This record gives sequence, structure tokens and C-alpha cells, in this order.
Amino acid sequence: MKLKESGENYLENIYILQKRNGSVRSVDLAREMDFSKPSVSRAIHLLEDEGYLKIEDSGNLRLSESGLEVAKRIYERHVFFSSYLMALGVDEETAVTDACLLEHDISSRSFDAMKEHLSKCMSCEHFNNDEHFLKYNNESIRRNLEKIVEN
Repeated sequence: MKLKESGENYLENIYILQKRNGSVRSVDLAREMDFSKPSVSRAIHLLEDEGYLKIEDSGNLRLSESGLEVAKRIYERHVFFSSYLMALGVDEETAVTDACLLEHDISSRSFDAMKEHLSKCMSCEHFNNDEHFLKYNNESIRRNLEKIVEN
């Protein structure tokens, strides 16, 4: 069964919270996503039934291997698209919003082609010297992009 966008968002948020806090409970997820506890509880149980996560006896949420794979893929795309758009001069709020739209619908083939193209661009001398290409020349954004295209 293909995971829907909302399920991918839950997995991505669990992944982000685990990176930030070490552990995640349903209440943490509800607060982060600004959803009601019953809505989160229902989604969590559906994701558990589909094998994307486990609810431990302690109440902590733990991503399964397949859940972690999906979460990392969506998170990578989110960081790539938001960083790339900001590098092009898009304001952060718009870039993050647009990244959320793009991260779910682009094929792996197209995403990999974009990463490969950017990798080639980044090795070109014009990449670092052309203000028209990187309008928002920020080291943090550059590092995000470099890290993603290396993978």
C-alpha cells in the first residue's frame, strides 16, 4: 500500500523529533504538528498497523526500518528543496512551504537527476562566483546542499 502524504509527514516529524530530542511520544508529535491528540493517536496506530513504526511499552514511538527509510527520504527532499529555493533568493517561509509540496510528489528519478545536476554545478568555478545563481549566499544553505548532493 502506497503511503499517503499525511503519513509521510508524520514519519518525517517523528524522525525530526527523534533527532532533536532522542525520543518521541504521541503528545510531542501532536504539539509539533499542531494536531489534536486523538488525530495523532489514530494516525500513529494506522502507521503501526502498516509496519512503519512501533509503539514501545514506554509509550515512545520508534520508526521501523521501512518507516525510517521513508522519513529520511522525505526529510532529505525537504532540506534539499528548501535550501535550494533559499539559495535562489526565495524567502525562508515560502521556501519551506514550497518544499513541503515538492517533497512528496517528485519521483526518485527526477530528484536524483536534480541532485546530480546540482552536484555538477557546485563543482564549477562559476557556482561560487556567480551572484545570479546563488542570490542568498549563506554557508549553512551551501553546506546543506553539498551534504545532500554527496549522497
